[in-house]
Amino acid sequence: YRKLLEQKDIEAVFITTPLFMHFPVMRDALEAGKHVFCEKSLVFKPEEVHAVRELHEKRPNQVIQVGLQRRYSSFYRTAKEMIDKGVIGKITHVQAQWHRNKSWRRGVKDPSREEQINWRMYRKYSGGLCAELMSHQVDVADWMIGSKPKSVMGVGGIDYWKDGRDIYDNISLIFTYPEGEKLQYSSIMTNRHIQGRRTPGDGCREIIMGTDGAIEITLIPGGEGMWFRDPMREKMGEQKEVEEAWIAGATVADMVEQGEGLPIIPGAQDLNSSDVGFIEKEVEFAKRWLYNKGIMAPKEDRDPEYKELESFLLAVRDGGKPKADVEVGLQDSVAVILANHCMDEERKVYFSEIEQMGVDGVQLTKSTDSNTA
Repeated sequence: YRKLLEQKDIEAVFITTPLFMHFPVMRDALEAGKHVFCEKSLVFKPEEVHAVRELHEKRPNQVIQVGLQRRYSSFYRTAKEMIDKGVIGKITHVQAQWHRNKSWRRGVKDPSREEQINWRMYRKYSGGLCAELMSHQVDVADWMIGSKPKSVMGVGGIDYWKDGRDIYDNISLIFTYPEGEKLQYSSIMTNRHIQGRRTPGDGCREIIMGTDGAIEITLIPGGEGMWFRDPMREKMGEQKEVEEAWIAGATVADMVEQGEGLPIIPGAQDLNSSDVGFIEKEVEFAKRWLYNKGIMAPKEDRDPEYKELESFLLAVRDGGKPKADVEVGLQDSVAVILANHCMDEERKVYFSEIEQMGVDGVQLTKSTDSNTA
């Protein structure tokens, strides 16, 4: 990769290496003057958090974007707008799960390549379930709540897949936010059932709960969001006007009054009867509603992974700040690091502790160790 970085005609790089190599490649790329798109989790160790922040401060015009594609999903962005406009009241809890019923292991014909191929299983290369799965969902919680956690506690274990791995095969965590909001997180590898509506494939979903309702949302498969109305009795009637902006179709609107889930439709708040394409939009809405009865599926306007790549290239070309920028990426990495730390030490860990972790720093100049190439 160093030979590639020496090429003057290369302006930007994508880092999709195993996690332990993110920082060395990112450091060398930034020092070579390149813009960087790096897969999550952005960095691996506490000292790398401080080092990336320092590197970025010295090069503010170089784009650093992290691969957290939910920030580019129409469903998630619509959910965020609903939350910001008070549709579900004040957020008090988020539940997030990513459940699988498989080992995560890939077949290896040559035993000498076990750690190279199954690097996710080993702590010297990987942050485990926290880095590979939870990183997406704790970012959703941070984004929807609008702040970062102040503490985390939890448990993890290698309780079923006793196959030589040293990363946990199940984790249960509680993140606490500054105003008392909680993220309750679970990732297991022995069953894919989750709370909420059933999701085909991996059991992956976030449930955002507020004082006036809840939103269930997922990016798998293809994106889906459901809104459940649940106003406090003391506030009945106050929410109706703001709620009606997010639905289309009088018949379907009645479902909300009955406490049933209603599909979130990106752009529904812009519909009105004077629109030239109102009927066409209502037909599309009806199709999406039928899906939630098992008939057909809604779709993102475009794949969020495509949109995040487009966002990066536009930021490189035109300037500007990506939605998943370096600070979002570092905040996410800190959550991963401290979540693993709290389980390892079997104690509550405060996010302020990161400032004293890894303070001896890491090498900020290019590495010449051929073993890291």
